[in-house]
Amino acid sequence: MFAALRAAAASRAPSRAFSSSASRSADLAKLVLIGRLGKDPEVRTTRSDKEYVSYSVATTNYPPPPPNPDGTREDTKTTWHTILSFNPGANNYLRHLQKGSHVYVEANFELREPDASADPNTPQGQRQIFLRHGMSFSVNFVSLV
Repeated sequence: MFAALRAAAASRAPSRAFSSSASRSADLAKLVLIGRLGKDPEVRTTRSDKEYVSYSVATTNYPPPPPNPDGTREDTKTTWHTILSFNPGANNYLRHLQKGSHVYVEANFELREPDASADPNTPQGQRQIFLRHGMSFSVNFVSLV
């Protein structure tokens, strides 16, 4: 009785069952952060006089790590993320946020490997992860009631 229904459903199964959005021709690396601003966002300019906003977000991962062999559990750790926003619309919004604001951030993720000839104690000698707002962005104030 149900064999005919199963056969009909199988014949019209979509090729992209995991998503209903249109396919993209490019890959994407995106990171979502929900946390608090560590300090007021700072307006800066590049060497070519392009304005951008730099801000830091603190996140804490839950649940805490598993218990140690002796049964004690380490405290959860806070991770700091520095984000650069080159989007004028986002920058106008970011200027009005203050330290401690709870934010939701979607940013492009870029990993840069260290320069082999650089001093390991400098940023150029260390692996760098860049979080950037590109043409599209999302940064929202989160209100918890």
